[in-house]
This record gives sequence, C-alpha cells and structure tokens, in this order.
Amino acid sequence: MSAELRKRKLDKAFTHIDVNGAGAIERDDLLGLGARLLVGFGESPTSVRGDRLVQSFDRIWTALSAQLGRDGDGAISCQEFHASMTSAFIEGDRFDPVFRPAASAVAELCDEDGDGRVGPREFRMLLSAFGTAYDDVDEAFDRLDHDRDGTLAVADLVEAAREFYTGDDPHAAGNWLFGPL
Repeated sequence: MSAELRKRKLDKAFTHIDVNGAGAIERDDLLGLGARLLVGFGESPTSVRGDRLVQSFDRIWTALSAQLGRDGDGAISCQEFHASMTSAFIEGDRFDPVFRPAASAVAELCDEDGDGRVGPREFRMLLSAFGTAYDDVDEAFDRLDHDRDGTLAVADLVEAAREFYTGDDPHAAGNWLFGPL
C-alpha cells in the first residue's frame, strides 16, 4: 500500500474514534464508537450481539496497546495509532483473529432483520455512527453494492473493511466504506 493511501485511511479511521478532536484516543473513545453503533441500532450492550461488538472492540484496543508495549490504560496519539494499526493489522497477523471478528460484529449488527443483507437505511445508520457526512453515504453505498441489487451482503461489508484497512488498490470499492478518502 502506498504510504499516502495508508495515511489517508488511517487518518480517517482515527477520526472515527477521536470524535472530540483531542488528537489522542483512549479505550473509552473506541468503546464510545461501539456505543454509538449500539444506540443507533437499538441494541443493548448486554445482548448477545451487543456484547460481541463491545468485546471485539475491546480486543482491538488491547491489540493496539500491545503493539505499543502498553497495558491498555494510556492514550494513543494519531502517530501511535498509525504505527500500531500497521504493525498489528496491516502488516501483522492480527487482522483475522482480532479485527475481522469486530468487522463481522458491526456488519451483523447492521443486519437488523437477520437476512444477511444490509439496506441503505441500515448502512446510513452505520456510517452516521462513524461520522461520515450525510451527503457521502449514498455514493459509498453505490460503490459497495457490486451486484446493484440495492443491498449489501454482510460478508461484503466485512470484506470492504478488510480492503479499507489492509488493501493497497487505490481503486478498491472498500476504500469507500466510510465515504471518500
């Protein structure tokens, strides 16, 4: 992946978590993203799906902290976020065991009726929790809707997350997961 493409992706990912613009994130900030998702979809954090999401976000935080040699209690700067995301998930071997389950938990949360598909309304709710501009959601959805049936498969959302975080093709649809870079 080009250094510039990676920087743009990770900068965007950092802003999803650093909603107050403090320039550093803490475990509670990442769990706050999970809470925004749960509230948006009306899911309790103690439900099976809610607990799965919270636990998977916590495992991401633990992996990021471990890459920095920390116990998970300290804040992570944007530069440290880039370094730990790269070493753990992009170049490292933690994507499948740690990040993919979190992406699956998010995608399955979006599938409110359990049919394996996510519609435009559900996708808009997802991107709203991540802070994507309202005007960018429709184009993002269209770019991810490969078969043009007006829905996204849960598995395709998980694959889009993999493309966004680890892919090196600047034209990959997954780069649009959260709107334009």
